[in-house]
Amino acid sequence: MIIVLDRAIRDDDKDRLRRFLTDKGFQVREIVGEEETIFGAVGLVGIDLREVEIQPGVVRVIPISKPYKLASRELKKNDTVIDLGPIKIGGPRIVVIAGPCAVESESQVMETAELVRNSGAVILRGGAFKPRTSPYAFQGLGEEGLRYLKAAGERFGMPVISEIVAPHQVDLFRDYVDLYQIGARNMQNFELLKAVGATGSPVMLKRGQSATIEEWLMAAEYLLAHGAENVVLCERGIRTFETYTRNTLDISSIPIVKKLSHLPVIADPSHATGIRDKVLPMALAAVAAGADGLMIEVHPRPDEALSDGPQSLFPVQFEKLMRDIEALSPVVGKEVSRIPHVRTKGGGGAGRTNKPRRAGEPGEAGDGRMLIAFQGARGAYSEMALRRYFHNESFTPFACRHFRDVFEAVLGGDAAYGIIPIENSLAGSVHENYDLVLRYPDLKIIGETKLRVEHSLIGVPGATFEGITAVYSHPQALAQCDDYLREHATWELTPFYDTAGSVAHIADEGNLAHAAIANAQAAEVYGMAVLKEGIETNPRNYTRFVVLAGTDEAEVPDANMASLVFSTPDQPGALFAAMKIMAEASLNLKKLESRPIAGRPWQYMFYVDVEIPTSQEGYAAALTMLEAAVEDLRVLGTYRAN
Repeated sequence: MIIVLDRAIRDDDKDRLRRFLTDKGFQVREIVGEEETIFGAVGLVGIDLREVEIQPGVVRVIPISKPYKLASRELKKNDTVIDLGPIKIGGPRIVVIAGPCAVESESQVMETAELVRNSGAVILRGGAFKPRTSPYAFQGLGEEGLRYLKAAGERFGMPVISEIVAPHQVDLFRDYVDLYQIGARNMQNFELLKAVGATGSPVMLKRGQSATIEEWLMAAEYLLAHGAENVVLCERGIRTFETYTRNTLDISSIPIVKKLSHLPVIADPSHATGIRDKVLPMALAAVAAGADGLMIEVHPRPDEALSDGPQSLFPVQFEKLMRDIEALSPVVGKEVSRIPHVRTKGGGGAGRTNKPRRAGEPGEAGDGRMLIAFQGARGAYSEMALRRYFHNESFTPFACRHFRDVFEAVLGGDAAYGIIPIENSLAGSVHENYDLVLRYPDLKIIGETKLRVEHSLIGVPGATFEGITAVYSHPQALAQCDDYLREHATWELTPFYDTAGSVAHIADEGNLAHAAIANAQAAEVYGMAVLKEGIETNPRNYTRFVVLAGTDEAEVPDANMASLVFSTPDQPGALFAAMKIMAEASLNLKKLESRPIAGRPWQYMFYVDVEIPTSQEGYAAALTMLEAAVEDLRVLGTYRAN
């Protein structure tokens, strides 16, 4: 049952209610949400719900209809997000787990770990105990393999996962892995599920070869009921009549399970297809279907692999897959998870801390959560981008009225970081922010994220299309929805300073005849109703945001992009000379734009974005040569571009 608690419930009443339920034989879990706090109570015993409803501090009691109680979306409306060291699984991110099918040697797993880490994987996989159909096949290195796997994970800063095959191995695995894996063959090994669940450790549960979705969720229920709180579900294909692939990847299970359960769901296209050329398209299909992550087998030399070589990707294939996932992720509203780099100075921020800031330090709220500044009202696209980029951190959004206020907040220490839009795929550069970046030399760009712009028509609850007379939004949003608004020519279009602010405005008014255009999340923030989604004229509408920090916190060791600005001497070929230096240093030019220099009519600064090669020596040499060839060269920031 779900027990909704009064927001003002006293601690002693809460403790008394918990004791009452446990004495009746129920397992009790407290779930704190944004809107309400609940107790989830499950057990084999029956009870009259009225006995619970009359307890002090109880608002209402709701029975759970699904047989899988703790895994059910009925118990927990919000997605579960699992902390795994610096990585979070679930929510607005795509986590990629990669590595060899089996750990074959220390050198092999070290080499593979470096390859997949450099390409973007964040969790290292590798089998030490291999359940094989043939008793004569390679069975793994056992504990020796676990030692090699752990050493590789520690060396490259990656949590590790490996498959456990028997209950007596629980204590052994505890010393080596961050995430237990229960394979398809053991999905209904209930004694193993009980033993692993009792550890309370994070665990990934693969779907059985012939298991229904409900059987899969009931297996997860075993883990949850015996103490596990962090369970990841993995769709790895089911056995069907088809023989062209090893298994049939049931992509439809991903959105189904995400509707039925709050647990994160990832896909394993390597085991599903058994053919490396099929892994890439099926991985992208799983991401498009809503998977929270992927598990991919990679081997430096698949032809020499002792296990599952035909389905293991070559390093170059995995690198391409990661680029494709990065291109696809904004379309599905997610961000590819990255291992945060550790900053050498300062503290706090985007998974880049050596130690947490103390409450009350600059850039933090009173509760110790760091403040991150953005322009607009709550629910703005900038806040959505902020939440995507800082998804690994505990933070409080700090709304600013103007873009300049964001810069001032970071510079003055009122916010730890700031995020601003810099470029739109349809409207082009946000020139005001390019100019502000130049005017605030004590701030640097340390990161970027891209967000798809999806506009919705939002009204007061109870509003109808027939009753609307006026629509509020930012002028750019109104223009981007021109085709839809032309169909409603009688509506009066009223420009507003901000999309989310226009939603706040109609919420304050409470006028059923007034609507706003903004993202659907803004409707949730202000308790408004989405009347129609996807009203933008061009669905290929993306905005690129950059993250700002103080210069003492702007070091990004794994940077692959640099933003520069400079002017050139007033002579023929000056810009060409600068471009030639970059070309000869193999710096791929991604953007070139000119802006007028304030106070110097008809003279211009050039803003340049360049890709930094893996070896940064050429980049450093090019900067030295540019300083001699141009005027007023400034590095606005080096960062990791997705």
